[in-house]
Amino acid sequence: MADHNADHPAPDAGRTEHPCLPDELRTLFLFEQLTDAQLQKLCDNGHIATFEPGPVVVEGEPATCLYVLLDGELVMTKRSAGVEVQTTRTSQRGVYCGAWSAYVPGLEQVYQASVRVTRPSRFFVLDAAAFAEFMRTEFPMAVHLLEGHMVGGLRQRQLVDQHDKLRALGTIAAGLTHQLNNPAAAIARDVAALRENVGKIRHKLAMLAGGKFTPEALRVLVRIQDEVAEQAVKAGAQQLTAIEAADREELVGEWLEAHGIADGWDYAPTFVEAGLDTDWLERVAASICDTDCSASLQSAIGWLKYTIDAELALGRIAEANKRITSLLADTRQYSQMDRAPYQSAQVHDLLHSTLMMFGDRITKSGPIRLVKELDPDLPEILCYPGDLNQVWTNLIDNAVQAMGERGTLTIRTTRIDDGVRVDICDDGPGIPPDDLERIFTPFFTTKPVGEGTGLGLDLARRIVVDKHGGNIAVSSQPGDTRFSVTLPLTAPAPVHETPAGSGG
Repeated sequence: MADHNADHPAPDAGRTEHPCLPDELRTLFLFEQLTDAQLQKLCDNGHIATFEPGPVVVEGEPATCLYVLLDGELVMTKRSAGVEVQTTRTSQRGVYCGAWSAYVPGLEQVYQASVRVTRPSRFFVLDAAAFAEFMRTEFPMAVHLLEGHMVGGLRQRQLVDQHDKLRALGTIAAGLTHQLNNPAAAIARDVAALRENVGKIRHKLAMLAGGKFTPEALRVLVRIQDEVAEQAVKAGAQQLTAIEAADREELVGEWLEAHGIADGWDYAPTFVEAGLDTDWLERVAASICDTDCSASLQSAIGWLKYTIDAELALGRIAEANKRITSLLADTRQYSQMDRAPYQSAQVHDLLHSTLMMFGDRITKSGPIRLVKELDPDLPEILCYPGDLNQVWTNLIDNAVQAMGERGTLTIRTTRIDDGVRVDICDDGPGIPPDDLERIFTPFFTTKPVGEGTGLGLDLARRIVVDKHGGNIAVSSQPGDTRFSVTLPLTAPAPVHETPAGSGG
């Protein structure tokens, strides 16, 4: 057998070998229909081994042998969330483990589970290459059928996985396009308005320069313009209630009307939005009314109004640009296209970027109401962020569909002893008990034909359990369905790769 990891005892050290007898193999249900020649061929290539209590094979190591139990007891376990979970305990003669699929060419042969014996146990042991040759020569049709079933199923799963990812990408692209369209349209509107206002500002400036303003009055007006521009920027961070805004607009409108300003009531909302009031207007009037106050004030107020419109438009353009930049940053975080596949990541950041991809479907006050219960002390983990985003996408999308596009989605994170837990909950109708047992089975779906592949949860399970060494579980009743994902602080690293941000 192959060398075993130093962290595990070598199974070879606890076994003794004996000759193989065809008559003994015939007593096993696995071999009872074989001919004398076939049984002899097996014995010529294999042997009987007695194992003392302890490990026989270790999950993940190269699968070098097929083992068939003659007598004794074996226990089979699988790793999950860093612990060994027992899947089988049996004394049935003829049960097999190890390289049972060695006859499939091109398939990576590793032990899919760990096996140990609880008492001295005897196995028929056959080298993987000899088993593969025996199957191909003695049962060629069976090998072709089994190979087609196994490889075909694997390829089908890969193709459907790829299709599901492309479908998810299409959904995300549509949502992102919708989200980008709003700030892009706002920028287009404000650029058009800004172009118009710049023309009006030039026109008003020409009138002011050729009018009755003294040079000193013009200098004062330019200083006021600078103050207005600064005030308009500050006003963007202030929020007035609708009643407060209406009251101020009424006061400003009355002041403008009283001072003979044409279209004063149309100017009022702009001045209020910029955070200006009647005291400011009085100061402007006092600064420029040296000669014909009515004409001068009309021109000055109009010029300042267009200046404010331009500053407010620039502010909205800047905000829209920030929104686009934020969306693109979330997209990069979600896709991980500019990051190492294995790195340190904050689960909250991954969840945020995934939720952003759903756009307006999930908001704090939308049809799908979002509730976040996030542990502020959640540590970063070493993981595969791009793959985890696929898990969050599948689980959230399932929850949204289960609720019929209306309900409450709850995202909860918790620090646990050896890792983190993420709960994704919905208040939909729940999963029937009969379906709950098969929910992670490949190709199982409750959706109508053509609407679901049945691989979304299988993919999530493989990413969480197989790739991260974590666990995924589901509980459901009407009004409360929750998928719980537990992840270790450090997922198994890819071979020959140092995690980004790990310091080594």
